[in-house]
Amino acid sequence: MQSFAGRLNESQQLKDEYMPLTFSKATNGSLPLYAIQAEQLDNWIKAQPKEVSAWLKANAFAANIGEVILVPNSKGMPQMAVVGLGTPATRSRGRFELAAARAKLPAQTFHLENAQDVDGLDVQLLGWLLAGYSFDRYRKPATPMADLICPETVDATRLETLAAGEKLTRDLINTPAADMGPDALEAATQSLAEMFGASIHVTKGDDLLIDNFPMIHAVGRAAEQTPRLLDMRWGDTGPKLTLVGKGVCFDTGGLNLKPGGSMALMKKDMGGAATVLGLAQMVMSLKLPIQLRVLIPAVENAVSGNAFRPGDILTSRKGLTVEINNTDAEGRLVLADALALAEEDAPDQIISMATLTGAARVAVGPDLAPFYTNSDTLAAALTGAADRVADPVWRMPFWDPYEKMIEPGIADLDNAPAGGFAGSITAALFLRRFVDMDAYTHFDIYGWNPTAAPARPKGAVGMGARALLEALPEVLEF
Repeated sequence: MQSFAGRLNESQQLKDEYMPLTFSKATNGSLPLYAIQAEQLDNWIKAQPKEVSAWLKANAFAANIGEVILVPNSKGMPQMAVVGLGTPATRSRGRFELAAARAKLPAQTFHLENAQDVDGLDVQLLGWLLAGYSFDRYRKPATPMADLICPETVDATRLETLAAGEKLTRDLINTPAADMGPDALEAATQSLAEMFGASIHVTKGDDLLIDNFPMIHAVGRAAEQTPRLLDMRWGDTGPKLTLVGKGVCFDTGGLNLKPGGSMALMKKDMGGAATVLGLAQMVMSLKLPIQLRVLIPAVENAVSGNAFRPGDILTSRKGLTVEINNTDAEGRLVLADALALAEEDAPDQIISMATLTGAARVAVGPDLAPFYTNSDTLAAALTGAADRVADPVWRMPFWDPYEKMIEPGIADLDNAPAGGFAGSITAALFLRRFVDMDAYTHFDIYGWNPTAAPARPKGAVGMGARALLEALPEVLEF
C-alpha cells in the first residue's frame, strides 16, 4: 500500500498542508517582540525610552489579549512590536495568549525580548507554533505569518515535536471520510511506523474472524472498505504502554441511521485514532524509554444488506456476549476487541481514546477531555500535568452502582442501555469489562473545536495527548 506521505505528494495542491510548525532559524535581522501582561504594563512603560512610552500612551495600548502595536523608529520603520497577554481574569478564561497576536503581526521575524518575564513561557511558545496551523488541503494555502526565534532557554525541539504531533492529529481528523477511510488511516499509520522504524501488523477483512476480532468485523463489514485492526509496536526496553484509539472513519449510525444534522461531523469519529497517533509521534520523536504499542480498529459504520442489526447478539474476543440495542453505539464494540487484545500482552498501562459519547459533551462541553481511571495516583499525575501544559482534562467516575445498567439479561452486556442516564459513564464501564487490570485509563474526547480560539482554529483539535505525554514519566516511572 502506498504510504500516506506518498499519497500527499501526488498533488501540488497539498504541498503546504504538511509543512512543519517550527521556529525561525534566523540568527540576525529580527525585530524585538515584547509580550506584556496588563498588570505589568505601567511599570514596563516607565522603563522605556520617552518616544516608546509616548507612542504606547498615544495609541492607548492596554495589553489586552491579542492586542498588537508596532513602535516606529525616527525613520518611521518598526523598531519593535508589543503584544498584550491580558489580565489575570481574562487569562483564566482561555490559554495561549501569545498566539492571539501572531496573525496580527507583520510577516517578519521576531525574537522575544522579555522572554524571562513571560509566565508559562513554554506554553505560550507552543501556542505560537500552533497558531501557524492551517488545514489547506482543499483550498489556497494560508498567507505567511510572523516567525519567531525561540529563546535559548527553551527546548525548541520539544515544542516543535509537540506541535508536529498535534498537527498530525488535526490533519487526520479534518480530512473528510472520502479521503480518510480505513485504507487511508492504515496508510497514515504505516507512514508513521516507517518514519520511526516501528513494526506494524494489519488484520483485515475476514481475517478478523479467523484471528478472533468478531466485533470489529461485525461493525465494519457493511462498508466498501474492509474493516481492519492496525497494530503498531515501537521500542524494546522499558515499561509497556498500549494506546487504543477508536478509528471509526465515518459513522452513519448503521441501521439506526443518524439524522442529517448528527451525521455532519462524523468524519471526526476517528478522532481517538488520530489522537493516539499524534501522541505516538510525540513519544517516538522524543525517544522516550518505553515500549509503545498502538492498536486502532479502523472501520466505517455503514448501511448495507449485511450490516449488523439491532437485536443481534455478538460474541467478543474476550468471550463476553453483547446485545445490540443500537447500531449507533458501535465505537465501544470495536474498542472492546482491541482492548481484549491489549490486555493479553500485560502492559503496564492501557489508555483508550475515543470520540465515544455525546453525553460527555453534555457533561463537560467541548474544551475538557474527560477521563476514567481507578488510580488516584494516575489521576493526580494527569491533572497536574494538564495544568502545566494547558491541555485540560477532567476526571469522571467508574461508578460501580451503574454496572447493572449495562447488563440486559439476554446477554452479558448491553451496548446501548435504555433510559439515557450517565451515557459516558456506562460506556466507560462497558469498556472496563474487557480489561481485567487496574492500569486502565479511558478518555471520552470530542476532538473538535466548534469556535475559533487562539492556537485552536475551528475544526479538529487534539485533546489529552500533551497532558498524557507530560504525565507518562510519573505514571510509568521512567
